[in-house]
Amino acid sequence: MPGLLEGVKVIDLSRYFSGPYCTKLFATLGAEVIKIESPSNGDPIRRYGPFASEAATIDSGAWFLYLNTSKQSVTLDIKSDQGREILKDLIKSADILVENFSPNTIDGLGLSYDELHELNPQLVVTSISNYGQTGPYKDWKGTELNLYATGGLMNITGEPEDTPLKEGAPLAQLGTGQNAFVASMTALMYAEETGLGQHIDIAIAEYATNVLENALMQYSYSGQEYSRVGNRGYGRAAWGIYPCGDGYVGIIAGPDQNWPEVSNIMDREELGEEKYASRQGRLLYADEVDALMLPWLLDNNKVDIFKAGQEHGLGFSFVANMQDILEMEQLEARDYFVDLDHPIAGILKYPGPPISPHTEIATWVYQRAPLLGEHTEAIICKRLGYSQDEFQSLRSDGVV
Repeated sequence: MPGLLEGVKVIDLSRYFSGPYCTKLFATLGAEVIKIESPSNGDPIRRYGPFASEAATIDSGAWFLYLNTSKQSVTLDIKSDQGREILKDLIKSADILVENFSPNTIDGLGLSYDELHELNPQLVVTSISNYGQTGPYKDWKGTELNLYATGGLMNITGEPEDTPLKEGAPLAQLGTGQNAFVASMTALMYAEETGLGQHIDIAIAEYATNVLENALMQYSYSGQEYSRVGNRGYGRAAWGIYPCGDGYVGIIAGPDQNWPEVSNIMDREELGEEKYASRQGRLLYADEVDALMLPWLLDNNKVDIFKAGQEHGLGFSFVANMQDILEMEQLEARDYFVDLDHPIAGILKYPGPPISPHTEIATWVYQRAPLLGEHTEAIICKRLGYSQDEFQSLRSDGVV
């Protein structure tokens, strides 16, 4: 069944994380996403492990398999004259183009926004880069580590007495992909109403700054730096991550009127003392509160602790590992996971849709990630009308 974005055509010139995650959202919502890849190498993230097959081929890298579901792969040398002409033919009927080259790269290929706008006035061009298309840093390089750091998130992550920490996943790039999707959708709505496309400029480092919690506001108002607080949220006890019998749990013991429930759950009368009853008290006496809670936490497992807190109106949680997630009863009850069969990687379980609207429309369209160049011949011959002889000539010349 078609998805919500059936009929929307997206050209994906992006690589690695941020752009492909943006276009993944388009693709799994039902848009047609044509991913343009280098004929010789494809998206470099195809070579990022772990690999789903022992052969470790460019078609079995886990990151690529995840970020490129429901897309079509067309190999095309856009540095060649013939390759650019083919790309322009595809752009003429496209709604959105997403790219994450370094600034000015696409301009140097004769594909600047002004040239594309002349070709297709309604086209939305979304450019994702490390620091944006303008400014003194625009040409500077950056990895996830750099961008997480320069965006400010690293400064507030970690234990107060230790050095700043990186995050586990490429949060800055994936979050930027989400922002790029929202911005592209908004521009698409405007283009449909007015007939005018626009150029969207999204910087990965700026996304990180956008999610600094209240750290930047706090500094703006008071001049006080937001300090690292580690697993003890806001510096007080019963608000953070704690060890337990089989892992770790998240303990959120607010609001204050619910604090007595902690004493009841953990069967420690001392926790009910007045000095611990307020947030300020749990800040001043944080070490004492932790010492009183830990024996009970270490005697119980994470799921039981999570359920005990929730059943008493407390925001307890637990730190789930991958096996916990795959077996989580809540996710199973909502049919969250999707199994996709890939000719190289085999049958793999994928995270499901981030939204689950109650509708009869098949909101999400899940298909496996494409093999490198799998749809090249179909798109160029059937869509653009090239003959088989012309296509074979393009292949011989390394254009496709």
